[in-house]
Amino acid sequence: MKIELHEIPVRDIVNGYVDSEENGVVGYGGKLNIRPAFQREFIYKDKQRDEVIRTVIKNFPLNVMYWIKSDDGNFELLDGQQRTISICQYVQGDFSIDHRGFDNLTKDEKEQILEYPLMIYICEGTDKEKQDWFEIINIAGERLTKQELRNAIYTGEWLAEAKRYFSKTGCAAYGIAEKYMSGSTIRQDYLETALKWISSRDGIEIEDYMSQHQHDTNCNELWLYFQAVINWVQATFPKYRSRFMKGLDWGIFYNKYGANKYDPKSLEARIAELIEDYRNGYISNPKGIYEYLLDGQERHLNIRAFSPEMAHAAYERQKGICPKCGKYFELEEMQADHITPWSKGGKTTVENCQMLCADCNRRKSNK
Repeated sequence: MKIELHEIPVRDIVNGYVDSEENGVVGYGGKLNIRPAFQREFIYKDKQRDEVIRTVIKNFPLNVMYWIKSDDGNFELLDGQQRTISICQYVQGDFSIDHRGFDNLTKDEKEQILEYPLMIYICEGTDKEKQDWFEIINIAGERLTKQELRNAIYTGEWLAEAKRYFSKTGCAAYGIAEKYMSGSTIRQDYLETALKWISSRDGIEIEDYMSQHQHDTNCNELWLYFQAVINWVQATFPKYRSRFMKGLDWGIFYNKYGANKYDPKSLEARIAELIEDYRNGYISNPKGIYEYLLDGQERHLNIRAFSPEMAHAAYERQKGICPKCGKYFELEEMQADHITPWSKGGKTTVENCQMLCADCNRRKSNK
């Protein structure tokens, strides 16, 4: 791998700067791809952006940037997108700082900015060498997410299409699923979630799925699958509850239970009961309500355990006799159990508590 340090003036970087939003951002006379497929959209806050310009105006050094030289002689910006776009936007007149835009500066002030040297390492090498280097330099600055790092490896038309659906502000995935999703589209959270779901369906890792589809000309499979997940959620649980539904692994549920038949009206009645149980303190994990209804596993709910006081009261009431086998046991040899099972509406109350010996409780649990 070949890495060389270059000093390139701002004048050359801003030459030919064009921000075409979804169609990309270029500069350096059209030879620099400022926002490649693996990069995030512009996320600097105004204060960070302004400090970049103040640094340039004061002629203080900026951190080095990193470019990759492509086989066609053009370049991709590997690290430094936020600083580069800040500078280009300022020179283009998109914003001002301290009440002065670029056009308000004197000729000498403008020249000082345009001649400011940016320290840029340019790398040439194999894809594997470039990506290894990429992970190392990602230690500093506005760190990339795991999905952004994956995007750096599996670039191509398929990824560009996937980002169009999942990674833009106000994208199609956001439009249909914002109520059910957590995270940010531009930080690749939606794309990563969709890939996690479909990869789980196929029993593979996200990297495997992206590798298999990297050279596809479209991402129709991923997009149609994602729509199917959201449609299934809306049909199965038509009443939306933000506090309990947002951010759940709906795709994983769809993979496991999507072929089963459910009655939305019956589910809704049970959801209302379980939410009331949560409010009364009988269950402690309301996020588990939906998966519990799909597979019946009480562990999703974190059902409140009987308190030591409840257990002791039940033990005294039974006089130490296990109601299943009729034998006497010491308190520490017995376990608290629901008389009426939780699945049949039994509550975690002293009246519904019984003490069973370990063997009887195990036999009951295995039924």
